[in-house]
Amino acid sequence: MSTIRAVRRGPAPIGRARAALNGFAARSPSRFAILVFTMLILVFTLLFSLPIASADGTVTPLADALFTAVSVICVTGLSTVDMATHWSVFGHLLVYLGVQIGAVGVLTMASILGLVISRKLGLRAKLMAASDSNPLRIHAGPVAEGQAVRLGEVGKLLTTVAISMVVIEGGVALLLFPRMLIAGMGFGASLWESLYYSAMAFTNTGFAPNAEGLTPFAEDFWFLGALMIGVFLGAIGFPVILAIASNLRQKRRRWSIHVKLTLLMSVILLVAGGLLYIVLEYDNPKTFGSLDAGHTIFQSFFLSTMARSGGFSTIDISELHGSSLLVTDMLMFIGGGSASTAGGIKVTTLAVLFLAAFAEARGVESMDAFRRRIPIDVLRLAVAVALWGATIVAVSTIVLLQITKAPLDHVLFDVISAFATCGLSTGLTAQLPEPGIYVMAATMFCGRVGTVTLAAALAQSQRKQLYQNPEERPLVG
Repeated sequence: MSTIRAVRRGPAPIGRARAALNGFAARSPSRFAILVFTMLILVFTLLFSLPIASADGTVTPLADALFTAVSVICVTGLSTVDMATHWSVFGHLLVYLGVQIGAVGVLTMASILGLVISRKLGLRAKLMAASDSNPLRIHAGPVAEGQAVRLGEVGKLLTTVAISMVVIEGGVALLLFPRMLIAGMGFGASLWESLYYSAMAFTNTGFAPNAEGLTPFAEDFWFLGALMIGVFLGAIGFPVILAIASNLRQKRRRWSIHVKLTLLMSVILLVAGGLLYIVLEYDNPKTFGSLDAGHTIFQSFFLSTMARSGGFSTIDISELHGSSLLVTDMLMFIGGGSASTAGGIKVTTLAVLFLAAFAEARGVESMDAFRRRIPIDVLRLAVAVALWGATIVAVSTIVLLQITKAPLDHVLFDVISAFATCGLSTGLTAQLPEPGIYVMAATMFCGRVGTVTLAAALAQSQRKQLYQNPEERPLVG
């Protein structure tokens, strides 16, 4: 009997551990995402440090392996080693797989796998995936129906994520493949590099599989245009892609305010960035000064697209004028759309902040856009995301300035690129000492999961207050 009891009691700790993990994931998917993200980075760090992952068969130093793992999982695109030559075939496959997981989010990827395996989506999986797509969701209590993706549409969103990744990356690869064959590359190399470039474009990562990077295609409008399409579609966000796909099948089309603000702000920033680069760089012989008018316009809009999180570049970023570096800083910090493969504080955050400023200037209480009123809790969340983003950038910049003694504009540029998971660099990141590598890795991690997690935590922390303190107005402005 004692033996039987022992056998029956054996699985109990495993069951309790599983129940505790499920409870933790259900109570706070955002914190669960950070835990899984961290574990995933540690696993990829171990894999990147293996001799089989490097081209010369040696062990990659811990700092470089960790930085690469963070950059891959956070779809940043910065590197401390030559990504094209340092890694073996196994290492490049790790990069390719890692950016796919990091781009859609750990919880979303887990939900997709669960949907594929079980052919159904439970409530817990819906809540976990919803937290990846909408930080405003309150996990305890009622949820407003006026959000970008309702809980009942999470299954459609996951299907959209999976299909859009395959279709868009496949489409971009089909556009790139013939150009590589024309350039004289072999069939196998053209196939691999077209798939690699398309994945790096859609995931907004910006790694290049070849040592020359984009240099062989620096004047190829077709090749660069395909990359721009992939980056733009990845940066607008999966909820927007879902809305576009859904409305195309309907005669009466309805667009949510999230979709309208995302597309409008994305186009405005793309055009404004391109025009500013034309004005600021047309006389710079080290960038666009030696190009004709057509190439200058195209390259300016290419850089404007990549500055929002794409990470590809046809020029030496360190040769840009200081004014252009500052413009790029602002574009990188804003980033792309919410629930997208891009980073930054997101375009809708900027839109809400401007709408609040315009409402204050007009002397009205409510923020209105497209005949819809935006509630005050969205503004509070936008302010928190922008403020914490600026704080992360400021702290990292001060620390790196002290470590490297490098110029402020170069340090600030690379820090914002890390926070916004953009991948553009002045060359500073590749020359960082080991302490600086860890600081940049932490900045990338905070940029990818920090502000979103903060937003989710703020949304979950709402509670009823049974009293109010006396009101008093401080001086502002």
